[in-house]
Amino acid sequence: MNELSRPGTELLPEQQAIWDKCVHPAGTFIEFKKEEVEQSIPSRFEKMVRQYPDRIAVKTREQVLTYDELNRAANRVAGAIHHTCGQKLEPIVLLCEHGPAAIIACLGILKAGKIFVAVDPWFPRERIVYMADDSNARAILTENNNLALATTLANEGRSIINIDALDGTLPDHNVGLQLPPDAPAQIRYTSGSTGRPKGVLRSHRRNIYSNFLIINEAHICPDDRLIILRTLSFAAQDIFKGLLIGAGVFPFDIRKQGLANLADFLVEQGITFYASTPSVFRYFINELNGEDKFPSVRLILLGGEPLFKREVESYKKHFSDNCMLLNHLSSNETGTFCQYLITKETELNTPIVPVGYPVEGKKIVLLDDDGRDVGFSQVGEIAVKSRYLSDGYWSSPEHTDGKFLPDPAGADERVYRTGDLGQLLPNGCLVYFGRKDDQVKIRGCKVHISEVQGLLLEHPQVKHAAILACEREPGEKYLAGYIVPRQHAALTVTELNEFLRRKLPGYMIPSVFMFVESLPLTNGKLDRASLPTPPDKSRPVLDTPFVIPRTLTEIQVAQIWAHILSLDQVGIHDNFFDLGGHSLAATRVVSQVIKKFQLEIPLQSLFQSPTIAEMAEVITQSQAKKLDEADLNHILAELESLTDEEAQRLLSDQSGTANTRDRHE
Repeated sequence: MNELSRPGTELLPEQQAIWDKCVHPAGTFIEFKKEEVEQSIPSRFEKMVRQYPDRIAVKTREQVLTYDELNRAANRVAGAIHHTCGQKLEPIVLLCEHGPAAIIACLGILKAGKIFVAVDPWFPRERIVYMADDSNARAILTENNNLALATTLANEGRSIINIDALDGTLPDHNVGLQLPPDAPAQIRYTSGSTGRPKGVLRSHRRNIYSNFLIINEAHICPDDRLIILRTLSFAAQDIFKGLLIGAGVFPFDIRKQGLANLADFLVEQGITFYASTPSVFRYFINELNGEDKFPSVRLILLGGEPLFKREVESYKKHFSDNCMLLNHLSSNETGTFCQYLITKETELNTPIVPVGYPVEGKKIVLLDDDGRDVGFSQVGEIAVKSRYLSDGYWSSPEHTDGKFLPDPAGADERVYRTGDLGQLLPNGCLVYFGRKDDQVKIRGCKVHISEVQGLLLEHPQVKHAAILACEREPGEKYLAGYIVPRQHAALTVTELNEFLRRKLPGYMIPSVFMFVESLPLTNGKLDRASLPTPPDKSRPVLDTPFVIPRTLTEIQVAQIWAHILSLDQVGIHDNFFDLGGHSLAATRVVSQVIKKFQLEIPLQSLFQSPTIAEMAEVITQSQAKKLDEADLNHILAELESLTDEEAQRLLSDQSGTANTRDRHE
């Protein structure tokens, strides 16, 4: 096997030199010792509480929690869980908005010795029901905002715990459970190749080890401030990077607050550690002007999909000379296993940025279809060998045994074939090319094409369906759906979108649909290479008739939509999401509207008013309100400038006029 080893042994000298500079300027880093991996998450977190009780643990613009306050709140949640469910090891669904409540709930579940199953409230109800049922969750932990949704998921054997309505007498001291490091901590559901999401099981040790690596290598310390952009359903690891070392974590909900406000948040809160997928980073960078700078950010962590050279050039333009960019490769089953550190001096000779070198405790080999090592300079499937892999798949031992292979050498390590394709350069550096099978990443989220295709085939008017991952430009992947309707069926894109929205999150819904007479086959199998290329700029076939813009505001909004959605025309009654729009594109639209009309419009306005006509009305109303406020401020300013004598005379004149009018009436 052509295994790579730990950075520091076969690491290039220039890479090692960069890592040596990756430190916080305050110099307060304390090494996370290897032996401390062998404990539970609550045990490590409570150590930080004892060391830093008054430091900021979680902060948003609306709420601040110190480590002591966060710990006490989580203890009360753990007490409520024990009161309702007892102390048996079992899954608990976490159904909370992205923010402090979700972090409190997550820690409370772990302190209670349970397994958390974080579910995004924005997921379709059918998907949430599946996750709750498949995990056999004992209870649902939620908050006021999602209590109604949680109530619909309750059944005879499943309780609801509302953390906004906890008994005030619940104790806030540590529960004191002694959890072994190999105890399960989380079930993380991903898109499933069988047509259903599959639950990846993660132990306390596995979670801590992944963070132990980045904490030590990036010297994350209590003076760091980490922005949390991804929800717990996608990346619980993000909060543990901070809370296991005494740093502050700062949740920011892009879907509610918008990318347009992210730059100000980074600066206002003094964020030092930024992490997201390359897609989110790309959208964020596109919203910046030439003057935006972020002096506090010292490390940018990107991963989840291929990173391109143009994102590195954007990083060099907008971030300080002391800021570094870390590209990494990971999976739910393996955690981070490869990473590549970049500075402003780093020169890239290829459009795809390498993912670099293996992390400590992870070994990599590239295999062909027969499981043989392909060697250097050849493309092969990436396999990872380690004792720190996932514990397998929840309630699926057969699937676990099929994917997690024993170490051929007979050690306590296991081997996981990732399904990712990579190439090993002669200098030992790994380049990542994407998925081997029909699994792709859309805006940083893993999607199995077969799952989407299977759901489309459930539509009664769909005879055949195929899904293709396409790319408008490097790094901008989207799904295209090819539909063969049943005879005489009058299918539209609107109908297909509505059908899928009830079952799938937004990133799994195709941006483009094409209606075809048949699907190309080769040897009885679908020939994706022969599928027609999706039209670049044509408006899709919708239920809604095309209506041109009628007012200047509608024209300006239509121009913004057409530019961002890459369409030649859009009608004023077309639904944004039927046109191929998604959440990140929505943030760009709202940001452009704010810039164009000089108004403060919330991101939710596009979700609530998803047509040009409706958005134009929102803009008109906001403009009128802005004018009314300006008139009021002008009147108040004039009143403040009056002397007492002038003000009294004015009031007397108004009173006299009113009395005369009353007598006349």
